[in-house]
Parts: sequence; C-alpha cells; structure tokens
Amino acid sequence: MAIPFRAEERKLSTSGQLRTMRQQGSVPGVVYGTKLSKPINVSVNEKELAALLRSHPHSLLELDIPGAGKQPVMLNEVQREPLSRHVIHVDFHQVNMNESIKTPVRLEIIGDSVGVREGGILQPMLHELEIHCLPDRIPEVIEVNVASLGIGENLLLSDLQLPEGVTTKLDADHVIVTILAPQLGLSAEEAHDAAVEAHEAEQRAHEAEMHAVRFEK
Repeated sequence: MAIPFRAEERKLSTSGQLRTMRQQGSVPGVVYGTKLSKPINVSVNEKELAALLRSHPHSLLELDIPGAGKQPVMLNEVQREPLSRHVIHVDFHQVNMNESIKTPVRLEIIGDSVGVREGGILQPMLHELEIHCLPDRIPEVIEVNVASLGIGENLLLSDLQLPEGVTTKLDADHVIVTILAPQLGLSAEEAHDAAVEAHEAEQRAHEAEMHAVRFEK
C-alpha cells in the first residue's frame, strides 16, 4: 500500500533561492518518470521527509502534487550536506505499477531464540534483503523468526517465508542470522567480529568450491 506524501510544485530556482528555501524548512526535489511530459520540480517539508527516511525509505509513495495530481513514486536519490548530513535535495522516480522493481527491505527479527535462552549470542548477518516484486507488493518488513534457533545454528535465506509475489536473487544458502556460542574472555564486539570473519571465510570457501565445479565441467 502506498504511503501518502505531499509535495509542492516549484519554479526553477537559483542557488540563493534554494538556500532560502532550505532555511525555511523545505527541501528541493525533482520527480522523474517516463509517463511525465517533463520532470517536475518540487519542494517537500524537511521534517516530514526526515520522518519518511527514518521509517519508510524504500516504500512506495503516493506523491500528491497540487496541479500535477497524485503520482506513484519511490525515493531514488537523497543528497546530504557532507558535514551536517542534512538533506539538501531529493529525487523521486515515478514507477509503473505493472512492472516489477528491485528494492531493499528491512529484516525484522522476531521470536525468543532457544540458543539465546541457553546463553548464546544472537548475531544478525544481514539487515536488509534486496527483493523483486510489483510496487504494490513491497512489504514494510520481512520477519525473521529465530524462536527455534539453537547455539551454533544458522538461519538461512531458504528458511525465510517471503510474502506472495516477492522474490530475491540472493543465494538460498546465504546466512541471515546465527547464534554464537558464549566464548569466555570475548566481549560481544569481539564475538561479532569473529562471527563475521568465520562467515566470510565460509562464503569464500563456498565460492571456491563452486568455481572448481564449473572448472571441472
């Protein structure tokens, strides 16, 4: 379902006018799309944009532009000031509701892991998943249920229940979450680094094995 978001159409502005606009709490932007006769220059409320970026940065939006109507769009590019990190410009891209798109979606861990209850450390290895689907099928989050995961066990991509109409090109054996065994003398950060290193070594070994198989063929 598209999230309503409001924008105001603006005239082409000089750098001085854009600076004033930002000082007054607005962010300049542009809407692009093949169904538009030309790109639409817009401005959006800075606080509303910040809230959107915090909660739904990859969601389908219904951009309401007085004079141009409601447009199905997604955020395409966000430019920030290097030092302050304030948003200074944003691009929206009009989407075709009948064409599949590619977008990242946040993974949300749910469930009380058996391994954690036994003293293990839950370590996410992936926080977002790149998916392919129609724009109106984009889920807000994809749930990762770790309730049955024990110490030393991994939850793989193949274990996830993707929503209907949603696919991904990531390998089915990609590790999403692992439960680390408690290690004496290691901090949580050190345990995390060890898990990442082990995971990367496992991935390199898997890639080398696949390369060898292709070479033999």
